[in-house]
Amino acid sequence: MGVLLCNGGITSSFVRNIEKSVDMPLDSDVFRVPTGYNAPQQVHITQGDQVGKAVIVSWVTQDEPGSNTVLYWEKNSKHKSSAEGILVTYKYYNYTSGYIHHCTIKNLKFHTKYYYEVGIGHTVRKFWFRTPPRVGPDVPYTFGLIGDLGQTYDSNQTLTHYESNPVKGQTVLFVGDLSYADNYPFHDNVRWDTWGRFVERSAAYQPWIWTAGNHELDYGPEFGETKPFKPYTRRYHVPYRASKSTTPFWYSVKRASAHIIVLSSYSAYGKYTPQYSWLEEELPKVNRTETPWLIVLLHSPWYNSYAYHFMEGETMRVMFEPWFVQYKADVVFAGHVHAYERSERISNIAYNIVNGKCTPIKDQSAPVYITIGDGGNIEGLANNMTEPQPNYSAYREASFGHATFDIKNRTHAHYSWHRNQDGYAVEADSLWFNNRYWNPVEESTT
Repeated sequence: MGVLLCNGGITSSFVRNIEKSVDMPLDSDVFRVPTGYNAPQQVHITQGDQVGKAVIVSWVTQDEPGSNTVLYWEKNSKHKSSAEGILVTYKYYNYTSGYIHHCTIKNLKFHTKYYYEVGIGHTVRKFWFRTPPRVGPDVPYTFGLIGDLGQTYDSNQTLTHYESNPVKGQTVLFVGDLSYADNYPFHDNVRWDTWGRFVERSAAYQPWIWTAGNHELDYGPEFGETKPFKPYTRRYHVPYRASKSTTPFWYSVKRASAHIIVLSSYSAYGKYTPQYSWLEEELPKVNRTETPWLIVLLHSPWYNSYAYHFMEGETMRVMFEPWFVQYKADVVFAGHVHAYERSERISNIAYNIVNGKCTPIKDQSAPVYITIGDGGNIEGLANNMTEPQPNYSAYREASFGHATFDIKNRTHAHYSWHRNQDGYAVEADSLWFNNRYWNPVEESTT
C-alpha cells in the first residue's frame, strides 16, 4: 500500500460571519419551567437495553420528590402499564439539585409508538416515543448527529434545524459536551437545569445516545469538587451494564441495523485499563450479519486539521485505531472541535517508532472520521485551520450545524451535513457510505 500523495480535500469557500456566541437569557422561552405544582421538567429518554426494547425515562421534580412512576401505553390501546424508577439528588459546591428520576421501561414491542406520562399524583405531563424496528441487517434507520451543543442562540438554531430537517432523525447520536455549565463560576449547575429544559422538546420524544465530553468532567478541586462527572452521571443514565461495561462512560447498543460503540476520551484507555479491556472484548461480539453498520462515538477527534484541540486525540488513536481497521468500522463520529470536518478512509497504524512510516495512507478497511462538534456553544467557532489542508481531510468548514446518517440497507447509507445558515433541505456536505463489511468499495468524495 503506497503513501497517499494527493492534495487535501475541500476547505469550504463558505465563510460564516464570525460573531461571538451569546447565551440565551435565562428567562428565554426555551428554558421555561413547566407550569403546575411539582411539574416534571428536563424530560429525556435514551435506550434502556442492548437491542431497543427498553427505554430509560428521566425527569426532574423541584418542589418535592413526587412519584417515581411512569405510566405508558401503546398507541390505540386503553390499557396503561406502569414502571417504577429510582430517585437521586446531588450537591455541587453551593448548588443542590432537584429530585432526579430515572425509570427503565422494559419489554416493549419493536417498531411501536408509545405514549408515557410522568408526574403522577401532581402535575401530569404526557409525551411519546417510537421504539426501533427489530435488529436486522437490512433495517433502514436514520440517526441525527449533534455535538458540543451548549445553550446559545446558535445552539437553538442547531436544534431547530435538526427538528426541521426533512430527513427525519429517529435517534440522536450525541458526541459529548452538553450544558457547558463548567464555563460559569463554580460550574453553575443551574445551567444543567436550563439545558435539560432546552433539549426536552427533542430528547423527551426520541432517544439521545450520550457520550461524555470534557465539559462533563466538572472537576473543581479548587472549590472542593473532586469527583469527576458528578452532575452528568446523576442526570444522564445509560444502559452500560447491558453491554458488560462496568461504568457509564463506555458502552454499546444495537439499534435497527447499527451496532453503536460509545467510548470515553476522558477515562483511562491504556493497555489493561477497564475501557481497553472492555473494547477488546466488545469488538469481536459485533455481528455484521445482524448489525452491518459499525458506528463509533467519542469526543476528542483522532484526525483533526484545526489548530484547536490539535493532537488531543492522538494517544487514544494510537491505542485503538488498529482495532477499528481490523474490525472495519464504518464511521467514527467525534466532537470537541467546534467546526465540521470529514476525512477520507485512511489509517496510520504502520508506524513503530523506528520505521518512519508516520504518514496516514489510504485504507479501505478504515472508517471515515467525522468531526461534528459544531452545535453552537458559548466558546464559539474554531476557524483556525492548519495549512495546507492535509491529505486525509476530505472536507472542512467552520460553521455550526448538524448531520444525519440515513441507513438504507446493509450496503448503503446516505450521510449529510447541514449548516445552520442554509435552508432545511440543503446538504452542505454529503456522502454515500458503502458498508465496509458488505460493500467495501471506494466512495467518491467529489
